[in-house]
Amino acid sequence: EDGLPEKQRDYVEKAHGSARNLLQILNDILDISKIEAGQMVLERIDFELESVVGEMADVLGLKADEKGLELLFSASSDLPTRLVGDPSRLRQVLVNLGGNAIKFTDRGEVVIDMDIESQSEEHVVLHACVRDTGVGLSEDEIGRLFQPFIQADSSTTRRFGGTGLGLVISRQLVE
Repeated sequence: EDGLPEKQRDYVEKAHGSARNLLQILNDILDISKIEAGQMVLERIDFELESVVGEMADVLGLKADEKGLELLFSASSDLPTRLVGDPSRLRQVLVNLGGNAIKFTDRGEVVIDMDIESQSEEHVVLHACVRDTGVGLSEDEIGRLFQPFIQADSSTTRRFGGTGLGLVISRQLVE
């Protein structure tokens, strides 16, 4: 215990959560602005794929636990262990996709699969797939899914928060 009365602790936790949400909104707006201005520069550094996946699992695992969801990972046995690229942006895409699945799944599971889409002597294209037991989307909602500031329905922002930019940023980073 840190000695704070319960009511004050509640206020501090709410303020902290609000600050985290505001920071995420600001980061999303900065990212989308950089991408649209052609100023997003992806790093090209050596990294361990397992480290990126582990960090993603840490972030998503907490969110899944809070909702009582099972978070499962499946990876092809032939995935390379070391890559050259931008581990921060890869993690950002995986967390955005997995986080969205967790946000919109009330019970059951979220599964993240990763395998190789294509590979040559010098390049590898990874394929990540996120499946969940959520309610799903209509064809119309799927068509709007990766558009800026668009969410499945008007109540989504009020119910779940967010900017509607996470999937747009993910799509643009992948492209």
